[in-house]
Amino acid sequence: MKSLVLLMTTLLGISAQAEIRKETIEYKDGDTVLEGYLAYDSKRAAKRPGVVVVHAWKGIGPFVKQRTEELAKLGYTAFAADIYGKDMRPKDSKEAGAMSSAYKNDRAKMRRRVNLALEELRKHKTVNGAKTAAIGYCFGGTAVLELARSGADTLGVVSFHGGLDTPSPADAKNIKAKVLVLHGADDKHVPLEQVTAFENEMRAAGVDWELVKYSKAVHAFTEPEAGNDPSKGVAYNAEADARSWIAMQNFFREIFR
Repeated sequence: MKSLVLLMTTLLGISAQAEIRKETIEYKDGDTVLEGYLAYDSKRAAKRPGVVVVHAWKGIGPFVKQRTEELAKLGYTAFAADIYGKDMRPKDSKEAGAMSSAYKNDRAKMRRRVNLALEELRKHKTVNGAKTAAIGYCFGGTAVLELARSGADTLGVVSFHGGLDTPSPADAKNIKAKVLVLHGADDKHVPLEQVTAFENEMRAAGVDWELVKYSKAVHAFTEPEAGNDPSKGVAYNAEADARSWIAMQNFFREIFR
């Protein structure tokens, strides 16, 4: 067990010396109260880059909090955005589908909620506001791409097994960020036509983008709770999980240098 923990620590790039402070932060979209989750290493004195983390369709939960804390151990201040609103946590897949669809059908609202999280992150005392990025999982991957399409002033966005479609492909001309898409090669939830359309969108707008496909990986490949049966269309893939996390770290080294 000790060797396994050491291996995962090495793969994730986590420092055992970090002292992670966690905060629950309320912020607002008009009259709607949102509740995000922030983590940072309190042993670091200097300001550091900040990373927004956007949850999958079931909202802020253990997985996204864990990722937020792992980013803090890497030396970033990480803020898990709340897209749905305080206490709006789906209890099952049916509710999650309804909530996520509401934002997929209202991209302006989705963009606004992610931009608000980015603004909130920049306010934190530990963050160098000129150095920010955003990552997202599944639904959250879609959201961070919409953040980029909104013209947000951020250095990079990373989508992990996110949807790549958009009702406004022409908005790619607004993108200032570098874009990294980490995609399961066998993801049937994001069909090849959608991938091709995304690539053409990025090319047409002259975006600095990269798309990585992981063999044998389906949708939700970073999430252990997705199970281990790829035939169901969602499944955890340990190799793709580790490789994609390393790809994200390399991307951050480039944009934050």
